[in-house]
Amino acid sequence: MKTLPFLFCALALGACSSKPPEPQAKPAQVATPWDAMKADEQRAKDVQKVVDKQAEEQRKQIDAQDH
Repeated sequence: MKTLPFLFCALALGACSSKPPEPQAKPAQVATPWDAMKADEQRAKDVQKVVDKQAEEQRKQIDAQDH
């Protein structure tokens, strides 16, 4: 009778150890007011890059016409 509790413990540990841990769900990302501001800032930077590129191309065309 004394071996019966040890047998149950061994079976319980054996059953628990063979299972991989369940994957944890990623917490949902909460939108903050700063997210919208950062997105607007990035859009503005992208637009500025386009404007700068067009201005440089226009300067090159004007320089080519002058020479």
